[in-house]
Amino acid sequence: MHKSLLVRNAELYAPAYQGMQDILIVNGQIVAIGKKLAAQVSLPGLKTLDAAGRKIIPGYVDQHVHIIGGGGESGPYSRTPEVMLSDITSAGVTTVVGVLGTDGTGRHPESLLAKARGLEAEGISAYILTGSYEVPLRTITGDARRDIILIDKVLGIGEIALSDHRSSEPTKEELKRILTQARVGGMLAGKSGVVQFHMGVGRKGLQQLFEILDESEIPAGHFIPTHVNRSMPLFEEAKLLAQRGGYIDITSGIRASDGFPDCVKPSEAIRILWQEGIDMQQVTMSSDGNGCMSVRLPDGSTRQLVTKLASLHEEVRDAVQAGVPLAVAAGVCTANPARVNGLYPRKGCLEQGCDGDMLILDDDLNIDSVIAGGEIMVAVGKVLVKGTFEV
Repeated sequence: MHKSLLVRNAELYAPAYQGMQDILIVNGQIVAIGKKLAAQVSLPGLKTLDAAGRKIIPGYVDQHVHIIGGGGESGPYSRTPEVMLSDITSAGVTTVVGVLGTDGTGRHPESLLAKARGLEAEGISAYILTGSYEVPLRTITGDARRDIILIDKVLGIGEIALSDHRSSEPTKEELKRILTQARVGGMLAGKSGVVQFHMGVGRKGLQQLFEILDESEIPAGHFIPTHVNRSMPLFEEAKLLAQRGGYIDITSGIRASDGFPDCVKPSEAIRILWQEGIDMQQVTMSSDGNGCMSVRLPDGSTRQLVTKLASLHEEVRDAVQAGVPLAVAAGVCTANPARVNGLYPRKGCLEQGCDGDMLILDDDLNIDSVIAGGEIMVAVGKVLVKGTFEV
């Protein structure tokens, strides 16, 4: 049976501005975009959603989410639980990439894969990165390259911790081998084969990555350092990597209000990069959602800060309010991460042949409705589709 949805009267950002359009989705895929499609379409069971002139952008592709939980750095009690479907969709995220995080002992890539498959059964698109903070990598088949080649959901490797007190201090040669595993595995599997690097604020910064670029034949397009807005010195280094063809990932969950006093506010980072003429196709933003950081308070106690996926849209909206065009601000969470991870043009854009993943924004650029694979998941701010075990 065909399932179809016609979204009418949309001010379409694909993410480039396309003007007022109707969008027809059949069996989860966009089959037509044009003006006044309602007069041209006759399908049994066709649902119609009037966007009433509101802005529509692609659904967010969040490439760094702790879907099976994160944290644990203050002991077992500080482990966050698995993310729920509505936590993802209400944040405007329709495609998620799961990562393991600090704990590669109590959490496993196999569990990450199972959770991704579960989320996809519940209605969104989900993928994972194999590997772990520490080296040697935690993998599913025993080899990261085999994971990429043999497992459909594995897009690349990550997150590997560098310049951080939690890092396993991998050598430059070890990092070269990992990058080569990702590149060759990606080539053989028809995937992007990227490697995400968790960046701390250690003295070395991105030094190892720049040295690998100088000394090896590994293309810069396989490098994705994340959390680059953690400090201004790290952010300045990241600009240089983008200029050399690497990707840089801003973390929307890193804000002064969230316990990062020395950070660059994510929306401000986007504005700076755009105004300085950095190629914005090299810039992505992810949430680090459902992770947890233990913050030590003056009295010696600790407070657990859980990063929220909702920060992604909050920072997109703030960037627009700071003067960044909506097409640019939305692109760092849609087309760019989709392209980086080899999911474009199926994901990250709204054109004929793309998946029917989109956000409807109200006049204040808040998320009004969320559509994933042609299914309305959130309508007028209310979650319509919940996960299997949500109350």
